[in-house]
Amino acid sequence: MDLGAIFLLISVAVLTGLFIARPFIERRRISSVSASNQELSSLLAERDRLISALQELDFDHTLGKIPASDYPAMRVSLLQHASDILRQLDVMQPQAGTSSDAESRVEAVIAARRADAAVQKVETSEDDLEELIAARRIARKEKSSGFCPQCGKPVLRSDRFCPSCGKSIS
Repeated sequence: MDLGAIFLLISVAVLTGLFIARPFIERRRISSVSASNQELSSLLAERDRLISALQELDFDHTLGKIPASDYPAMRVSLLQHASDILRQLDVMQPQAGTSSDAESRVEAVIAARRADAAVQKVETSEDDLEELIAARRIARKEKSSGFCPQCGKPVLRSDRFCPSCGKSIS
């Protein structure tokens, strides 16, 4: 074997070794970075869980499932825990221009979620409903032209042929 072939064989062996060792090297690097990310992720998940719990507590209170005497204590406890989580999040990732009052931020997030989740009910009186029904009947009557002479299915004024059997409507 000549010298060039030996260098080629050694370089292929080194490259193959580096390729095989690559996942082990990257895992060490990723694990050191993911510890702080894991803590941040768990704090964010806890924050979301507490906000959902506060929202559910408010909803259950409005439905009367929670006694009025227990509601304030439960709400204050959840708010304090959520504000502690927000303070920890502020330490981990400080944001410029945010208020220092964590409880007011929790309240703002809950209010925003409540506004998003609120279903607007349109209250109509019986007279309004009757007017809507009458208008609908008039609109349908103007569209209807009668029935097909062959099959008896309803046809519209705009139909030239029966949509069911295809007979020409004159």
